Amino acid sequence: MSTTAFGDFLRFYRSRVPLTQEELAERTGLSTRAISDMERGRTLSPQFRTVQLLVGGLGLVGEEAAEFASLARTGRVAGAEERPDAPFAVTSCSLPPVLIELTGRESEKELLDGFAADAASSSRLQIAVVHGAPGAGKTALAVDAGHRLGARFADGCVFLDLRGTDEPLTPDKAAHRLLRSFGVDERQIPADPDDKLSLYRSQLRDRAVLLVLDNAENEAQVRPLLASSPGTLVLLTSRRTMTGLDARHRLPLELLPLNRSVELLRAVTGPERLDAEPEAAERVAELCGGLPLALLIAGNRLTSRPQWTIGHLAGQLEDERRRLSVLRAGDLQVRAAFEISYHQLGPAAATLFRRLALVTSPEVSVALAAVLVDDAEESLEELADASLLGISETPGRYTRHDLLHVFAAERLELDDDPATVLKARTRLRHWLLDTATGAALFFDHDMPAGRAGPVHDRDSAARWLELELENWRGALRSAAAGGEHDRVLALAQAMHWYSDMHGVGELWREVFAAGAHAARQLGNAKDAAEQLNYLSWALYALCGQPHEALAVHEEAAAEPIGDTLTEAWNCYYGSAIRRRLGELEKAVSLGRRSVEEFQRAGYLIGENLALSLLGLMLHTSGNLTEAAEVQQRSVDQHRKADGDDELLSMLLIRLATTLADAGQVIASMDLLDEAESLFRRHSNTAGTARVQHNRGLVLMDEGRFGEAREQLLAALSEARLSDHRVEILARLAELADAAGDSAQAREYRVRALAECDRYDTPAVRVTATKLVAALR
Repeated sequence: MSTTAFGDFLRFYRSRVPLTQEELAERTGLSTRAISDMERGRTLSPQFRTVQLLVGGLGLVGEEAAEFASLARTGRVAGAEERPDAPFAVTSCSLPPVLIELTGRESEKELLDGFAADAASSSRLQIAVVHGAPGAGKTALAVDAGHRLGARFADGCVFLDLRGTDEPLTPDKAAHRLLRSFGVDERQIPADPDDKLSLYRSQLRDRAVLLVLDNAENEAQVRPLLASSPGTLVLLTSRRTMTGLDARHRLPLELLPLNRSVELLRAVTGPERLDAEPEAAERVAELCGGLPLALLIAGNRLTSRPQWTIGHLAGQLEDERRRLSVLRAGDLQVRAAFEISYHQLGPAAATLFRRLALVTSPEVSVALAAVLVDDAEESLEELADASLLGISETPGRYTRHDLLHVFAAERLELDDDPATVLKARTRLRHWLLDTATGAALFFDHDMPAGRAGPVHDRDSAARWLELELENWRGALRSAAAGGEHDRVLALAQAMHWYSDMHGVGELWREVFAAGAHAARQLGNAKDAAEQLNYLSWALYALCGQPHEALAVHEEAAAEPIGDTLTEAWNCYYGSAIRRRLGELEKAVSLGRRSVEEFQRAGYLIGENLALSLLGLMLHTSGNLTEAAEVQQRSVDQHRKADGDDELLSMLLIRLATTLADAGQVIASMDLLDEAESLFRRHSNTAGTARVQHNRGLVLMDEGRFGEAREQLLAALSEARLSDHRVEILARLAELADAAGDSAQAREYRVRALAECDRYDTPAVRVTATKLVAALR
C-alpha cells in the first residue's frame, strides 16, 4: 500500500467533518505543521499516541477507527522498508524462533490475549509478570506471545533477555540494546547511563509495543526500563514473583497436569511411539512432575534413542537418586536449572530448602518449617519469591514440586553434616508424633486435651490432623521402624476416638497394627489387646474384611489381661464382626454381653454404644420391637449425660433405621435430619454421608425415587462407607431401572461388581450374585 494512504484518509476525514488543519490542530493538541506533513505523506510513521488523538478529534469510531489505525501501522512498516536507516523503527526480529509448538498452555495463552487487549485500550503502561519455577516454560510462553500478539501493537514487538540467572544486564545496558531494537543509531545513544535511560524512556513513551523482558533478575533491574507508554504491554518473565512492581497483571505459571504433560511428551516424541506404550508414557509424565523442561528432556532422550522403550526410561526415572541425572539432554539439565536458583538464596533460606527434603508431604506449614530452622516464615517467603516453593490454597501453607524435593535431598546430602541432619530428622519426627497425639486427644471422651503446638481446640486439631496426615503418618512409620515404641503406642491410643469419624480403613489398619506391635514390644498385654480390638474394627468396618477381623478379634480375646473394660470392647467388636459374617445368634449374644461388661465397668459411653449396636443385631435378626427399645434407651441415656454430638448422631442413625423398618417413617426422618444437622455442625463429611445413605434407603422404600437417588448419589463419594458402596450402587441401578434407563442401570451394576472384588463378606457375595444375574 502507498505510504500516502494514511494521509489521504486523514484529509478525507478532516474534510468530511469539516475542519481546517488549524481547527483539527486546536482540537487534538497537535501542531498544524504535523497535520500537514501527515496529509502530504512527509511523515511516514505517525506514533500511536498521535493516531489516538486524531481518532478522537475526527470523531472516528468502530470500523473506521480500526481502519485508520491500521493504515498508520501499514505506513510504519512501509516506511521502514523504504528507509531501513530511518531512526526509531521498531521491528520484531529480536524474537527467538519457536522451536516447538507451545503445548498445554491454552488457558495461559488466553490470559495473555486478554492482557494485550487491555493494553490496547489503556491510557497507561500495562505490565504483566509471568513467574514460575525453574523449567516451568516462562520463556517459551513469552516467545509464543511475541509471535502471536506482536502484530496487534502499532510498533511491533521487541524481545530482550535480561540474563537474570547468568550475568544480569544492568539497566543502562538493557536500555542500550532496546534503543538499538528501536532503530536508534549507535552514534545517537549517549554514553552516560542516566542520559541513555532518559532517551530510552522518551522513545518508549511515543510507541505502542509489546516489550518482552525475559529472565529478569529482580525489580531493581526492571524498574528503570518502565515508562509511561499508552498502548504498550511489558511482558516480564522471572523466576522471582517480582512483588515489588506495580503490575496490573500477574500470571503464576503452574506445573502441567498429567493429561497436558502427556500431550507435551507426545509433541516432542511423536504420537506413534507414545500410543504404543500409553501407561509407560503416563508414568514418565508423572515422574517429570508436570515440569515442561523435564518433559522436553525426557522426550528428547526418547527421540535420540529409538532403541529404548518408554518403559525403560520410566524405569530409570523411578530411582530418585538417579532421576535428575537422567533428566539431561545435551545442554538441557533440570539439575542445572535448579542450581541457579538455589545458589541465589540467602543462607537461612538455603538451609530450610535442604531440610524440607525431610518432609514427606508436598505441602509445608510455617509451624512445621519452624521445627527445622529459626525465622522460618521469612525463609519460606524467600523460597516462594524465588519460585522454589508455591503458595498453597490453604493460607499459611506452601507447596513443593516433586523434582525440587529430589534436588533438595541431593543438596542436603552434599551440604549438611550427617549428625546435624539426624538431629533435625529426629526433632521433626518427635514434633509430628507429639502434635498428632495431642491433637487426637481433643476427640477423646475420657482424657483431657491441652494445647499442642499449632493445635488449641477441636476444630484446629481436626484441621491439623487432616492437613498433616501424610507427615504424621510418615513419622509413625519411621518411629516404628526405629523402635520408638512408647511414642508409637501413645499415638495409636490417642487415635481411638478420632478414628471413629475420620480417615480411611488402610490408615487405621496401619496405625492400630503398629500400636499392637509397640505394646507387645513393651510387654504390655492389656494395651496390646486394646490395639488389637481397634484393629479388628478397622478391618471389618472400614476395610470390609470380616474374616481377617475375626482372627484379630480372637487374638485379642486370648490375651490374659483380666480387664473388664477391654473385654467389653472385645465383645462389642466381636458382635459386629459376627453380624458381618452372618452369624446372628453369636452377634446378639456378644452384644448382650458387651452391654453387661460396660455396665460392670461403669463406663456409660461404652454402655450406650453397646445398647445401640445390640439394637442393630436385634434388628438384623428381625426383632424390631426390642431393637427399638434398646436403641431408644441408648439415645435417652446419652442425651441425659449431655454426651458428644457425633456419638449421638451415630445412635440416632441406628434408631432411625429400625423405626423406618417398623413403619415409623416420619419419626425416622426426623432423627436422620437431627443427625445430619449435628454432623454438619462439626463439618463431619463421613457422618453426613452415612445419614444420606440411610435416608436414601428409607426414601426408596417409600417410593420417593427422585429424592432417594439424590441422597444415594451424595453418599457415594465417601470412601469410609467401604462395602456399603456396593449396596448404594446396586440401589442406584434399581432406581435407574425404574426410570427406564437401562444403560445407566448397567453402568451402576458394573461399578458395583468392581467394588465387590474389594470386600469379602456374605452380604457382598449375595449382592454380587444378584448383580451378575441382572447383567445377563
